[in-house]
Amino acid sequence: MIIVTGASKGLGRVICERLISKNFEVLGIARNPENLPFPSVRCDVSSYDDLKAVVQNLKRDKVRLDGLINAAGIASMNLAVTTPKNVSENIINTNLLGTIYSCQLFAPVMLRNKAGSIINFSTIAVALGLKGESIYAASKAGVEGFSRAFAREMADFNIKVNCIAPGPINTSLLKGITSKQIENIVAQQVIQKQFNPETVADLVEVLLDEKSHSLSGQVLHVGGV
Repeated sequence: MIIVTGASKGLGRVICERLISKNFEVLGIARNPENLPFPSVRCDVSSYDDLKAVVQNLKRDKVRLDGLINAAGIASMNLAVTTPKNVSENIINTNLLGTIYSCQLFAPVMLRNKAGSIINFSTIAVALGLKGESIYAASKAGVEGFSRAFAREMADFNIKVNCIAPGPINTSLLKGITSKQIENIVAQQVIQKQFNPETVADLVEVLLDEKSHSLSGQVLHVGGV
C-alpha cells in the first residue's frame, strides 16, 4: 500500500489517481475526503493523534506499507512582517510538523519489511528565496533538512527518503500569485517552462520504483535550479 497525504486536491489527488492507474493500492489522507474516487480517510496531518489513529488501523489490519507520500501542504503568499501569527503557525504545523509526524508514525510500519520509499514535498521557494514566500519557504526548508537527516536514519533499514521541490505547478497553491510573478519564477529555472501536476506524478513513480534504490536524501527540483 501507498499512503498519500493531501489526497483530496492538487498534487495529492493527481498522484493518487496516477498510482491507482498503475495498479498500486492507495490510501488517501485528507481533511475533507468526501466523494473521492479511491479509498481515503479523514485526517489532519498537523494532528499527531489523527495520524496515530490511522497507523493503529494499519497495524490492526497487518497492512504492508511500501510507500509514503507527504503531499499535504498549504501556503500564504505574503510578506513576513504582515503575516498573521495564526497563519504562520498553520503553515508550520501543516507543512513541517505534518511531514515530521507522518514520517515518525508511518516509517515504523515500513520497518517490518525493511523496504520502502518516503517522498516529502518542498518548493522552489527555498532554493530561490522568493519574495513574499518567506514563511512558506521556512516551513519547506525545514522539510528538506529533516528529510536529509531522516534519510540517514532510515538507510540501514533499506528505506529511502527524498524530497520533490516543484516550481510553479498549476494547483490551488498558486492562488494569489499573478501570471507575471509565475513567469519571473519560471525564468529562474534551468528548464524555463511551467510544468503540470502529471510531471510531478511521473517523478513520484520513479522514486517509488526499486530502480531508484540508489537515490536517498535528495531534493529533486522539477524544472531545475
